[in-house]
Order: sequence, then structure tokens, then C-alpha cells
Amino acid sequence: MALQISATDPEHPALLLELPWHLPLEEWPEEYLVPLPRGISRHVVRYARAGDEVIAVKELAQRPALREYRLLRDLDRIGIPAVDPLAVVTGRTDTVGEPLESVLITRHLGGSVPYRSMFETTLRPATMHRLMDALAVLLVRLHVAGFAWGDCSLSNTLFRRDAGAYAAYLVDAETGDLHRELSVGQREYDLDLARVNISGELLDLEASGALHPSVDPVEFGTEICARYRDLWRELTRTSVYPAGGYHYIERRIRRLNELGFDVAEMQIEHASNGDMVTFVPKVVDAGHHQRQLLRLTGLDTEENQARRLLNDLESWMATQEDYVPGGPGGASRLRTGTGAGAGAGQHPGARPEVLAHRWVREVFRPTVRAVPPGLRGAMDQAEIYHELLEHRWYLSERAQHDIGLDTAVEDYIRNVLPRTREALPSAAG
Repeated sequence: MALQISATDPEHPALLLELPWHLPLEEWPEEYLVPLPRGISRHVVRYARAGDEVIAVKELAQRPALREYRLLRDLDRIGIPAVDPLAVVTGRTDTVGEPLESVLITRHLGGSVPYRSMFETTLRPATMHRLMDALAVLLVRLHVAGFAWGDCSLSNTLFRRDAGAYAAYLVDAETGDLHRELSVGQREYDLDLARVNISGELLDLEASGALHPSVDPVEFGTEICARYRDLWRELTRTSVYPAGGYHYIERRIRRLNELGFDVAEMQIEHASNGDMVTFVPKVVDAGHHQRQLLRLTGLDTEENQARRLLNDLESWMATQEDYVPGGPGGASRLRTGTGAGAGAGQHPGARPEVLAHRWVREVFRPTVRAVPPGLRGAMDQAEIYHELLEHRWYLSERAQHDIGLDTAVEDYIRNVLPRTREALPSAAG
């Protein structure tokens, strides 16, 4: 059987032909390899260079190689965070004509590392929790899409930090299956495998002295399951809100925030009976919101203020018909549309940065200016806007509908600020 290269890009076969396919992967000369950290794998895996790209080459039998290649292409098509499949090479033989195993080729995920590399230096427990949250997000997203992983583990995942956000990417789909929808039993089986695998991998790190002494591997594996279930309930709960119901959308965002997650993607579908909103979560590092808000709007705030303002910006963007995908985070796919399938590309128009500055000009500044300077006290503009959003939330909860920002501002000026000002002298004394 002759050497065959099945590739997603017509340019790749020519580049890949330069690699030494007549040699077992373990025997590839150093001149072809790229020295990047590798995770634990049941197969031989090497990083190599093909033209200007760094690729991951995994040696395995032909049928599983072709199957995994198809699965990774399916995951890419539905927008799941996974390594990018490039090609499958079959029909390999050595110099004397003996058959060699096929290989699956994926694009190296820039900036990503296997979990063991992250534990080479002492990893703080707080950072570990955020990484595990990122893995829980990945597993939930896979299950929502109907993908049963079959072997969820730290070893089968790559982690990447990007502008303060933590993300987990599936790197091994060999044991997976894609269905229209997963049953409760399929999800629970996947979750139990994750618990056992993760606890086992952390026990292995503990034995090598690489795990922080405050981390209990068994409890950590159990905690992953609890985080998954909380997130699953919040993300899969379908709600239809009154058109333009900021208050209800904000309530869902707050619940995700309370679970420790932020909104990476929001999709609003307009229907005759109201707006249906779905969310995709992300895991962020300290200071992320400050940096994002400063980059988008030029507003320099404290972290909690920035988070609150970004949530408001995200909700406002979702109502703008000239919005194009990108979201305040720059990589999200917040979309608006009419009915299922509507959204990105339906309206030509503004990038997130353009809309963010429009929000500052049309929403943030007029709202802040509505508060008389003499009543502001020592509060800066970001704190005033934050207080107004909180007051709007309080009034909307009490009224059980969104009262609107203008009404909240009027009530805040009339009923809150005078009392606050009266309390200042006694507090100072």
C-alpha cells in the first residue's frame, strides 16, 4: 500500500512529504523535532516542524487514526475547544517494506502546556482551582454538544492562558463518540471517569512531591464533579425572557459569576414569545476585567467595578443589531438574531471595540452626568455607574421586571444620595 496523506488543507501534503515517514516515530532525528513539553500518552507523540507550522504527530493504528481525525473535524465544526486536525498519514513502510503504524497530525496549540509541565514549579491551590474550573467548562461544553469523551483526564487536556483567561482544550478524542444528545447515564459515566482519572493523576503528582501539600487529590476529583453539576444546571436551564429584559439576563450572569465563571459568549434569539438567551462560560485570572475594560473603553477602574461594567456592556451589545462576533473579551461569539440559526453575519457593522466606545458615549457618560456633581461626594465615575447598576438591580428584583436605567437613576438621586450625604458628617465624626 502506497503512502497516503489525507489533509484538511491542500498545502499540507507537500509540506508533510518532507518528514521521515519511513522511520518509526521514536526514531525520528532531532533535526525534524521541536523540543516542546509533552504530556503522558499511551501512544508515541512527537512535535515536529512542517514549513512554518509546529505540528503534533501521534502514532496509532489506521482505523483509530481515521476515526479520531473525523471526530476532531466534527468538534472543530461545532466550535468545541480542541486541537486542530491537519492530516492522517497511512500506508507507511520502513526501508525494507515492513508496515509502520499510521499517524494523526494536529496543529500545535500555541501557548498551551500539558498539566504536568504546570506542576514543575509550585502551583498555588487557587490557580489549581481555576484550571480545574476550566476543565469542568470543557466537559460541560462537550456534553452540551453531545460528545461523550470516554476518557476525560488531565493527560488528555491542554491548558492555555490567554489575556488572563484560562482555557482547557481536548487533545485526545480517540475514545470519544458524538451523538445528537447525551443521556444522563452517558454524562454520569464520563463524569465518574473524570473523577477517578483526575484523582489518580493528582495522587501521582503527590507521590512525586509536585503537588501542594494543602491539596487533597481525592477531594479535588470530587470537587470537579460538583463544579460540573452546578455549571451544567445553570447553562442548560432554558429561559425565555420578555424582549429587552436586561434584568433577567443580568440575573443569569450574576448566577454564573457567583459560581466563579464569567460569560465568554452570549446568544440571544428573538422569538414571538420573548428572548431566549444561552451562555458559554470562561475562567479568568485576577485583574482580567480591569485589563479588558481599559483596553475596550479606556476606563481605568477597580476589578469588581470593571466586572460589573463589562457585564452591562455585554448585555447592551447583545441588543445592538450592527454587532459582529467578538464580544468584550475579543474571542467570544455573542450574537443576536431572529429565531434559531440567526446571528453572526446577519448585520454588517461594528467591531466590539467600536461598540464599546459607543456604549461609553451613549450610555455610560450620560448616565453618570445625570447625577448632580454636588451629590457625588468622593465617588469616581466608575463607582457611580456601579452604584446605579446595583440600584437598578435592587429595584428590578423588587418589581420583578426590568425598571430601566433612567428610572433607577431618578430613584437613586431622589431617595439614596440624600441619605448617603446626610450620613457622611456623622460618619466622619
